[in-house]
Amino acid sequence: MMTVTTVMKRLIPAVVMTVLAVGAAWAQDTKYDAYYYRRATLFDKLPIKSSDIVFLGNSLTDGAEWNELLDNRHIKNRGIVGDIVQGYIDRLDPILRGKPKKIFIMGGVNDISHDVDADSIARVTEKLIVMIKQGSPRTKIYLQSLLPFNNDVRMWKLLKNREYVVREANVLLEKVAARQGVTWVNLYPLMVDGDGKLKREYTNDGLHLMGEAYVVWRDMLKKYI
Repeated sequence: MMTVTTVMKRLIPAVVMTVLAVGAAWAQDTKYDAYYYRRATLFDKLPIKSSDIVFLGNSLTDGAEWNELLDNRHIKNRGIVGDIVQGYIDRLDPILRGKPKKIFIMGGVNDISHDVDADSIARVTEKLIVMIKQGSPRTKIYLQSLLPFNNDVRMWKLLKNREYVVREANVLLEKVAARQGVTWVNLYPLMVDGDGKLKREYTNDGLHLMGEAYVVWRDMLKKYI
């Protein structure tokens, strides 16, 4: 079993580079890797139960109070700012130990900022799903689409002109969901404007979500919870 320390050694360089690449200045003074380590080690200590619903993701997941939004005390937020899909795999053990009732997955935008293509995102996501199925066969898995971003609001340098990767990845991820027999949750149409960008009213930095967007997301998830 991989320890949290091992995970941190593998992940911190990659995820710090992600945040630096997309322009988060706070990572430059080492605050980001400290946050990642704090959150990952906390998750390692917090037990998951068979009645729990786990939200596994990056900053978009991390940024919401899901148990309050959905009025469900069994929901456990396991999002970490800047994480990549391989990062989810590397910190999966504490989640699978508890055999949760459901897992909702969203990830890939940080992978895109590393110049990872849609096919690679789909493949690592499928690997994640297979590992969940093997480690906790009764857990119901929900694969959520990538969300659009909007570089007109704020320029995320390594996401420049990469909106098409989100679209391509979603096509492939839907196929992964079908192939693996998990539920596909397509949030993209709810968040995108006519130009293929995240709706301006849903973001103040072009990538992360305002409260209104989380309400839209929540309403989509209600039927699955």
